[in-house]
Amino acid sequence: MEYKIQPGDTIASVTKRLGTDWNSLKKANPTAVGKSQKTGDWIIKSGKTVSVPANFQEILAQQTAQQKTSSPSPKPASQPQTTTSQGEIVHVLQKGETIWELANKQYKVDPAAILRLNKINDPNTLQVGRQLRIPINEKNTATTDSEDVVASWYGKQHQGQIMANGRPFDMYGATIAHRDLAIGTKVELKNPKTGEKAKAVVTDRGPSALDRDVDLSYGLAKRLSLARQGVGNLKIRVL
Repeated sequence: MEYKIQPGDTIASVTKRLGTDWNSLKKANPTAVGKSQKTGDWIIKSGKTVSVPANFQEILAQQTAQQKTSSPSPKPASQPQTTTSQGEIVHVLQKGETIWELANKQYKVDPAAILRLNKINDPNTLQVGRQLRIPINEKNTATTDSEDVVASWYGKQHQGQIMANGRPFDMYGATIAHRDLAIGTKVELKNPKTGEKAKAVVTDRGPSALDRDVDLSYGLAKRLSLARQGVGNLKIRVL
């Protein structure tokens, strides 16, 4: 597929349109990229035509088809909640609700606190209509501010190994390992140099290297143009 770069296009918008990553785009189209004389950052040149290998388009088509066939069902309005004398809220679980969404979006508490209070070992076993005790005094761990982190990635040698959430690791999944964020926390990652963004879920614990803050799956590293260099600086924001 070919695309003519338009005025105002960014690295992030072009790589997203073509279904590729920055390193692959740069390698395949060396005459269409350069570095800014003012900042030294990579740029794409307006008016140049770029192309990407066909395999990226096949992957993009598959992802688009999956999105069309997996549209989420609408959520019903939540029922009124009751505040108890112990400073808790009793929430009746509705169809489509998750512990993560209740904790981070509605009640602003740590998801792990809800699991502990209700003695829940596996959130996937919860059924609609169950009453959940919500600790309203727990400190909110979600934030709209982004944080600078040092990121690395892990892939083939860990494929299929069981993660901290009890599920096998998928090197192409949108998953990350973090030392402190609660398992199930959803985040947005951004490469400040390219503007590329990706959403992910905390599913594992790590990294083991003390000079790094987060481990990405190989798939995420490719989307954020981090796979080739191995380690780099990103911004992370809890959603």
